[in-house]
Amino acid sequence: MSEASVPDTQIGGLMGLLPARVRPYALLARFDRPIGWWLLFWPCAWGSGLSGEVIRRWDLLLWFLAGAIAMRAAGCVYNDIIDRDLDAQVERTRDRPLASGAVSLKAAWIWLFSLCLIGLVVLLQLNWLAAGVALSSLALVAAYPFMKRITWWPQAWLGLVFSWGALVAWAAGEGDLSLPALLLYAGSIFWVIGYDTIYAVQDVEDDALVGIRSSARALGGNIKPGVAAFYFIAIALWAAAFWQVRPQWLALAALLPMALHLLWQVATLKIGDGGDALAKFRSNRDAGLLMFLACATVGLAG
Repeated sequence: MSEASVPDTQIGGLMGLLPARVRPYALLARFDRPIGWWLLFWPCAWGSGLSGEVIRRWDLLLWFLAGAIAMRAAGCVYNDIIDRDLDAQVERTRDRPLASGAVSLKAAWIWLFSLCLIGLVVLLQLNWLAAGVALSSLALVAAYPFMKRITWWPQAWLGLVFSWGALVAWAAGEGDLSLPALLLYAGSIFWVIGYDTIYAVQDVEDDALVGIRSSARALGGNIKPGVAAFYFIAIALWAAAFWQVRPQWLALAALLPMALHLLWQVATLKIGDGGDALAKFRSNRDAGLLMFLACATVGLAG
Protein backbone atom coordinates (compact mmCIF):
# COMPACT_ATOMS: atom_id res chain seq x y z
CA MET A 1 0.00 0.00 0.00
CA SER A 2 1.44 3.33 -1.04
CA GLU A 3 1.77 6.32 1.25
CA ALA A 4 -0.89 8.13 -0.72
CA SER A 5 -3.54 5.44 -0.14
CA VAL A 6 -5.05 4.10 3.06
CA PRO A 7 -7.17 0.90 2.79
CA ASP A 8 -10.88 1.53 3.19
CA THR A 9 -11.62 -1.76 4.99
CA GLN A 10 -9.58 -2.53 8.09
CA ILE A 11 -10.56 -5.37 10.40
CA GLY A 12 -9.60 -4.66 13.98
CA GLY A 13 -10.97 -3.73 17.37
CA LEU A 14 -14.65 -4.64 17.75
CA MET A 15 -14.86 -5.72 14.11
CA GLY A 16 -12.29 -8.40 14.78
CA LEU A 17 -14.43 -9.78 17.62
CA LEU A 18 -17.54 -10.24 15.48
CA PRO A 19 -18.42 -13.72 14.13
CA ALA A 20 -16.97 -14.28 10.67
CA ARG A 21 -20.45 -14.51 9.08
CA VAL A 22 -21.56 -11.19 10.55
CA ARG A 23 -18.40 -9.17 9.99
CA PRO A 24 -18.85 -8.51 6.23
CA TYR A 25 -22.25 -6.89 6.88
CA ALA A 26 -20.82 -4.67 9.60
CA LEU A 27 -18.03 -3.63 7.25
CA LEU A 28 -20.51 -3.04 4.42
CA ALA A 29 -22.38 -0.63 6.72
CA ARG A 30 -19.04 0.99 7.72
CA PHE A 31 -19.60 0.30 11.41
CA ASP A 32 -15.81 0.14 11.61
CA ARG A 33 -15.69 3.81 10.55
CA PRO A 34 -17.93 5.87 12.82
CA ILE A 35 -16.72 9.17 11.38
CA GLY A 36 -19.44 8.94 8.72
CA TRP A 37 -22.37 8.91 11.10
CA TRP A 38 -20.77 11.64 13.21
CA LEU A 39 -20.64 13.85 10.13
CA LEU A 40 -24.27 13.04 9.32
CA PHE A 41 -25.36 13.64 12.92
CA TRP A 42 -23.68 16.98 13.58
CA PRO A 43 -25.87 19.14 11.27
CA CYS A 44 -28.91 17.65 13.06
CA ALA A 45 -27.42 18.66 16.39
CA TRP A 46 -26.65 22.14 15.03
CA GLY A 47 -30.25 22.64 13.96
CA SER A 48 -31.48 21.62 17.40
CA GLY A 49 -28.90 23.83 19.10
CA LEU A 50 -29.51 26.98 17.06
CA SER A 51 -33.30 26.61 17.34
CA GLY A 52 -32.94 26.85 21.12
CA GLU A 53 -34.75 23.54 21.63
CA VAL A 54 -31.72 21.42 22.51
CA ILE A 55 -32.52 21.22 26.23
CA ARG A 56 -36.32 21.01 26.08
CA ARG A 57 -36.15 18.34 23.35
CA TRP A 58 -32.93 16.60 24.35
CA ASP A 59 -34.55 13.30 23.39
CA LEU A 60 -34.49 14.35 19.74
CA LEU A 61 -30.68 14.39 19.82
CA LEU A 62 -30.70 10.71 20.74
CA TRP A 63 -33.17 9.90 17.99
CA PHE A 64 -31.14 11.90 15.49
CA LEU A 65 -28.02 9.99 16.54
CA ALA A 66 -29.76 6.65 16.07
CA GLY A 67 -31.07 7.80 12.71
CA ALA A 68 -27.66 9.04 11.61
CA ILE A 69 -26.05 5.68 12.43
CA ALA A 70 -28.76 3.69 10.65
CA MET A 71 -29.14 5.90 7.59
CA ARG A 72 -25.43 6.45 7.09
CA ALA A 73 -25.08 2.65 7.16
CA ALA A 74 -27.95 2.31 4.67
CA GLY A 75 -26.35 4.95 2.46
CA CYS A 76 -23.04 3.09 2.46
CA VAL A 77 -24.74 -0.17 1.51
CA TYR A 78 -26.65 1.54 -1.31
CA ASN A 79 -23.52 3.33 -2.51
CA ASP A 80 -21.59 0.06 -2.61
CA ILE A 81 -24.40 -1.67 -4.51
CA ILE A 82 -24.20 1.00 -7.21
CA ASP A 83 -20.40 1.31 -7.16
CA ARG A 84 -19.39 -2.33 -6.75
CA ASP A 85 -17.71 -2.51 -10.16
CA LEU A 86 -15.84 0.79 -9.73
CA ASP A 87 -14.81 -0.12 -6.18
CA ALA A 88 -13.14 -3.27 -7.48
CA GLN A 89 -10.84 -1.10 -9.65
CA VAL A 90 -9.69 1.31 -6.91
CA GLU A 91 -6.86 0.26 -4.59
CA ARG A 92 -8.42 1.71 -1.44
CA THR A 93 -11.90 0.20 -2.00
CA ARG A 94 -11.29 -3.12 -3.73
CA ASP A 95 -11.63 -5.07 -0.46
CA ARG A 96 -15.11 -3.73 0.33
CA PRO A 97 -17.52 -6.66 0.94
CA LEU A 98 -19.52 -6.29 -2.28
CA ALA A 99 -16.54 -5.52 -4.49
CA SER A 100 -14.63 -8.51 -3.10
CA GLY A 101 -17.61 -10.88 -3.21
CA ALA A 102 -17.81 -11.38 0.56
CA VAL A 103 -21.48 -10.28 0.46
CA SER A 104 -23.91 -11.15 -2.35
CA LEU A 105 -25.96 -8.51 -4.11
CA LYS A 106 -29.23 -10.03 -2.85
CA ALA A 107 -28.00 -10.07 0.75
CA ALA A 108 -26.89 -6.46 0.43
CA TRP A 109 -30.38 -5.36 -0.64
CA ILE A 110 -31.95 -7.21 2.30
CA TRP A 111 -29.47 -5.56 4.68
CA LEU A 112 -30.26 -2.16 3.15
CA PHE A 113 -34.02 -2.48 3.73
CA SER A 114 -33.44 -3.69 7.29
CA LEU A 115 -31.45 -0.55 8.07
CA CYS A 116 -34.13 1.63 6.47
CA LEU A 117 -36.69 0.19 8.90
CA ILE A 118 -34.66 1.68 11.75
CA GLY A 119 -34.78 5.01 9.96
CA LEU A 120 -38.55 4.67 9.75
CA VAL A 121 -38.80 4.28 13.53
CA VAL A 122 -36.84 7.52 13.95
CA LEU A 123 -39.06 9.26 11.40
CA LEU A 124 -42.14 8.44 13.48
CA GLN A 125 -40.72 10.46 16.38
CA LEU A 126 -40.85 13.72 14.39
CA ASN A 127 -43.63 16.22 13.75
CA TRP A 128 -45.28 16.18 10.35
CA LEU A 129 -43.16 18.99 8.91
CA ALA A 130 -39.83 17.52 10.05
CA ALA A 131 -40.86 14.08 8.80
CA GLY A 132 -41.81 15.55 5.42
CA VAL A 133 -38.50 17.40 5.17
CA ALA A 134 -36.64 14.19 6.02
CA LEU A 135 -38.52 12.18 3.40
CA SER A 136 -37.88 14.81 0.73
CA SER A 137 -34.16 14.06 0.94
CA LEU A 138 -34.58 10.54 -0.47
CA ALA A 139 -34.27 11.68 -4.10
CA LEU A 140 -30.97 13.40 -3.32
CA VAL A 141 -29.70 10.31 -1.51
CA ALA A 142 -30.69 7.99 -4.35
CA ALA A 143 -28.94 10.15 -6.96
CA TYR A 144 -25.68 10.66 -5.07
CA PRO A 145 -23.75 7.52 -6.19
CA PHE A 146 -24.20 8.55 -9.82
CA MET A 147 -22.82 12.06 -9.38
CA LYS A 148 -19.17 11.02 -9.63
CA ARG A 149 -19.97 9.79 -13.14
CA ILE A 150 -21.63 12.97 -14.42
CA THR A 151 -20.07 15.91 -12.55
CA TRP A 152 -16.67 16.99 -11.31
CA TRP A 153 -18.31 18.09 -8.08
CA PRO A 154 -19.98 15.05 -6.45
CA GLN A 155 -18.81 16.57 -3.14
CA ALA A 156 -21.35 19.37 -3.65
CA TRP A 157 -24.14 16.81 -3.99
CA LEU A 158 -22.88 15.05 -0.86
CA GLY A 159 -23.10 18.43 0.86
CA LEU A 160 -26.79 18.66 -0.05
CA VAL A 161 -27.38 15.19 1.42
CA PHE A 162 -25.21 15.25 4.55
CA SER A 163 -26.39 18.72 5.58
CA TRP A 164 -30.09 17.93 5.31
CA GLY A 165 -30.35 17.08 9.00
CA ALA A 166 -29.97 20.77 9.87
CA LEU A 167 -33.31 21.46 8.14
CA VAL A 168 -34.97 18.42 9.71
CA ALA A 169 -33.84 19.34 13.22
CA TRP A 170 -34.85 22.98 12.88
CA ALA A 171 -38.30 21.94 11.61
CA ALA A 172 -38.59 19.52 14.53
CA GLY A 173 -37.75 22.25 17.03
CA GLU A 174 -39.30 25.39 15.53
CA GLY A 175 -42.05 23.93 13.37
CA ASP A 176 -40.95 25.97 10.33
CA LEU A 177 -38.06 26.47 7.89
CA SER A 178 -37.03 30.08 8.42
CA LEU A 179 -33.96 31.94 7.20
CA PRO A 180 -31.55 30.87 10.01
CA ALA A 181 -32.20 27.22 9.14
CA LEU A 182 -31.54 27.82 5.44
CA LEU A 183 -28.30 29.71 6.16
CA LEU A 184 -27.15 27.00 8.57
CA TYR A 185 -27.87 24.39 5.90
CA ALA A 186 -26.08 26.35 3.18
CA GLY A 187 -23.00 26.78 5.36
CA SER A 188 -22.96 23.07 6.11
CA ILE A 189 -22.97 22.30 2.38
CA PHE A 190 -19.71 24.20 1.90
CA TRP A 191 -18.24 22.56 5.02
CA VAL A 192 -19.00 19.15 3.51
CA ILE A 193 -17.50 20.12 0.14
CA GLY A 194 -14.34 21.18 1.97
CA TYR A 195 -13.86 18.09 4.11
CA ASP A 196 -14.87 15.65 1.38
CA THR A 197 -12.39 17.28 -0.99
CA ILE A 198 -9.74 16.52 1.62
CA TYR A 199 -11.02 12.93 1.74
CA ALA A 200 -10.88 12.65 -2.06
CA VAL A 201 -7.18 13.53 -2.01
CA GLN A 202 -6.55 9.87 -1.13
CA ASP A 203 -7.97 8.63 -4.43
CA VAL A 204 -6.82 11.18 -7.00
CA GLU A 205 -4.53 8.82 -8.92
CA ASP A 206 -6.88 5.81 -8.93
CA ASP A 207 -9.89 8.01 -9.74
CA ALA A 208 -8.05 9.36 -12.79
CA LEU A 209 -7.34 5.81 -13.99
CA VAL A 210 -10.95 4.59 -13.79
CA GLY A 211 -12.62 7.88 -14.74
CA ILE A 212 -14.15 8.85 -11.40
CA ARG A 213 -14.60 12.61 -11.04
CA SER A 214 -14.06 14.55 -7.82
CA SER A 215 -13.48 18.07 -6.55
CA ALA A 216 -9.91 17.10 -5.66
CA ARG A 217 -9.24 16.25 -9.30
CA ALA A 218 -11.08 19.36 -10.50
CA LEU A 219 -9.00 21.63 -8.26
CA GLY A 220 -5.71 20.04 -9.32
CA GLY A 221 -2.86 21.95 -7.72
CA ASN A 222 -5.25 24.34 -5.97
CA ILE A 223 -6.70 21.95 -3.40
CA LYS A 224 -5.59 23.89 -0.32
CA PRO A 225 -6.82 27.32 -1.48
CA GLY A 226 -9.99 25.66 -2.77
CA VAL A 227 -10.75 24.01 0.57
CA ALA A 228 -9.90 27.28 2.34
CA ALA A 229 -12.47 29.09 0.16
CA PHE A 230 -15.17 26.51 0.91
CA TYR A 231 -14.52 26.77 4.63
CA PHE A 232 -14.54 30.58 4.49
CA ILE A 233 -17.93 30.59 2.78
CA ALA A 234 -19.23 28.11 5.38
CA ILE A 235 -18.15 30.37 8.25
CA ALA A 236 -19.66 33.43 6.56
CA LEU A 237 -23.03 31.70 6.07
CA TRP A 238 -23.04 30.39 9.63
CA ALA A 239 -22.24 33.88 10.91
CA ALA A 240 -25.27 35.16 8.99
CA ALA A 241 -27.42 32.41 10.55
CA PHE A 242 -26.21 33.33 14.03
CA TRP A 243 -26.93 37.01 13.36
CA GLN A 244 -30.50 36.18 12.42
CA VAL A 245 -30.98 34.46 15.78
CA ARG A 246 -29.00 36.89 17.93
CA PRO A 247 -27.89 40.13 16.18
CA GLN A 248 -24.94 40.83 18.45
CA TRP A 249 -21.20 40.69 17.70
CA LEU A 250 -20.67 38.49 20.74
CA ALA A 251 -22.76 35.79 19.09
CA LEU A 252 -20.34 35.68 16.17
CA ALA A 253 -17.46 35.11 18.59
CA ALA A 254 -18.94 31.69 19.30
CA LEU A 255 -17.78 30.66 15.81
CA LEU A 256 -14.13 31.44 16.51
CA PRO A 257 -13.11 27.94 17.78
CA MET A 258 -14.69 26.33 14.70
CA ALA A 259 -13.02 28.84 12.38
CA LEU A 260 -9.61 28.22 13.96
CA HIS A 261 -10.04 24.47 13.67
CA LEU A 262 -10.85 24.70 9.97
CA LEU A 263 -7.89 27.03 9.46
CA TRP A 264 -5.63 24.46 11.12
CA GLN A 265 -6.93 21.74 8.79
CA VAL A 266 -6.04 23.71 5.68
CA ALA A 267 -2.72 25.07 6.97
CA THR A 268 -1.37 21.66 7.97
CA LEU A 269 -2.85 19.52 5.17
CA LYS A 270 -0.19 17.49 3.35
CA ILE A 271 -1.22 16.96 -0.24
CA GLY A 272 -0.04 13.56 -1.46
CA ASP A 273 -0.10 11.96 1.99
CA GLY A 274 -3.20 9.78 2.21
CA GLY A 275 -2.75 9.17 5.91
CA ASP A 276 -2.67 12.88 6.67
CA ALA A 277 -5.68 13.57 4.44
CA LEU A 278 -7.64 10.88 6.26
CA ALA A 279 -6.62 12.29 9.65
CA LYS A 280 -7.67 15.81 8.66
CA PHE A 281 -10.96 14.49 7.30
CA ARG A 282 -11.67 12.60 10.53
CA SER A 283 -10.87 15.69 12.60
CA ASN A 284 -14.17 17.12 11.38
CA ARG A 285 -15.83 15.04 14.08
CA ASP A 286 -14.24 17.46 16.56
CA ALA A 287 -15.10 20.42 14.32
CA GLY A 288 -18.73 19.33 14.43
CA LEU A 289 -18.67 19.36 18.23
CA LEU A 290 -17.22 22.88 18.26
CA MET A 291 -19.97 24.04 15.93
CA PHE A 292 -22.63 22.36 18.06
CA LEU A 293 -21.41 24.18 21.17
CA ALA A 294 -21.52 27.44 19.23
CA CYS A 295 -25.06 26.79 17.96
CA ALA A 296 -26.33 25.76 21.38
CA THR A 297 -24.77 28.83 23.00
CA VAL A 298 -26.39 31.23 20.54
CA GLY A 299 -29.69 29.37 20.40
CA LEU A 300 -30.18 29.26 24.14
CA ALA A 301 -29.18 32.91 24.51
CA GLY A 302 -31.14 34.16 21.52
